[in-house]
Amino acid sequence: MTDTKHESDVAFIRALAELLQENDLTELQVKRDYGEDDSLNVRVSRAAPATVPVAVPAAPAAAAAAPPTAAAAPAAPADSEDPASHPGAVLSPMVGTVYMQPEPDSPAFVSVGANISEGDTLLIVEAMKTMNHIPAPKSGIVKRILVEDGAAVEYGTPLVIIE
Repeated sequence: MTDTKHESDVAFIRALAELLQENDLTELQVKRDYGEDDSLNVRVSRAAPATVPVAVPAAPAAAAAAPPTAAAAPAAPADSEDPASHPGAVLSPMVGTVYMQPEPDSPAFVSVGANISEGDTLLIVEAMKTMNHIPAPKSGIVKRILVEDGAAVEYGTPLVIIE
């Protein structure tokens, strides 16, 4: 009986992987209950498309190739850097939707230039109807907010930079 159950679980996981691929998803998690003390908890994920590394080398070359716009050139390298590699970057721990404030009419948790303490809520990432408060990993000043309210984020998306 265990082999039949095992085979159906493998088929189920393969079907989830196909669903992930067909719908261009990066992650899918399912819990299947068989009985009181028997369940299968599956998380299938794949790497997000590698668009950031391709864009980073291309942007500085494009900025260097356009010297007539000297006023725009100094800002371009700073904007084209990969924010995820910044030492003060706070990355999304999950896939979900970003909310910058606790309720629609409330002020934002943080703003650029705000002095924050370790553990302060930076924003919320909603995942599967669960509001996940994202805490500041360290004290400092919010230098950049890299996401907008209501934006969808992937695992590892840079959210905020704290210095």
